[in-house]
Amino acid sequence: MSLKLENKVAVVTGGNSGIGLATAKLFAANGAKVTITGRNQVTIDSAINEIGHESIGVVSDVSDIRNIDKAYQKVNETFGKIDVLVVNAGIFLAAPLADFTEDMFDQTSDILFKGAFFSVQRALPYLNDGASIILTSTALNEKGLGIAAAYSASKAAVRSLARSFSAELLDREIRVNVLSPGAIDTPIFGRGGGSKEEVDGTKAYFASVAPAKRLGTVDEMAAGYLYLASDDSKYMLGGELVLDGGVKTL
Repeated sequence: MSLKLENKVAVVTGGNSGIGLATAKLFAANGAKVTITGRNQVTIDSAINEIGHESIGVVSDVSDIRNIDKAYQKVNETFGKIDVLVVNAGIFLAAPLADFTEDMFDQTSDILFKGAFFSVQRALPYLNDGASIILTSTALNEKGLGIAAAYSASKAAVRSLARSFSAELLDREIRVNVLSPGAIDTPIFGRGGGSKEEVDGTKAYFASVAPAKRLGTVDEMAAGYLYLASDDSKYMLGGELVLDGGVKTL
């Protein structure tokens, strides 16, 4: 069986859990030399044990540009220039408009929008020509969800970045595309401090509103990232792969 990313150097930001971890594992299984980043050393160490294949992890907060630079320097020292960059580090803070604080807004935009912008900009000297960049957006980038205005708007901005970055990087044959998941069964549902009953209820609600009548899986999302990372999608520039169980279109 041919390996789609054999000897490619791949970086997955936010690769220490959920979709990012599943993607890093699939990349490694397909021959990539993988580096993950995250904000927590304990979860990074655990993820590296799962990924195997001599992968490495770097503690990096994408809202701090100095952290981004250090992460790429480590990748370059260890593996060389980057062939695949998955910009996946994220946060989801939800509250009614009247209750949404400035701190919540800053955290959301600093990680999702500013973090995505500078994760790509600071990677430029470390990217091989012909590299694939994949930005993580959301199916909500064209829909309204009352409690998630800042999140949805930041992810819509990320969708826009892929178009502009693709146009600017054509001379280096660097492709920039977007993967937009719907509601996916990941640990993010439990990070708000709710009880098991509340978490289960939230999952059940999102499953009920999807035409597919279920949540997506992290492995389904990872398969999408592999497609965008590999030569299978080499004719795709500034595009969007939507994996949302039909929420956005049906």
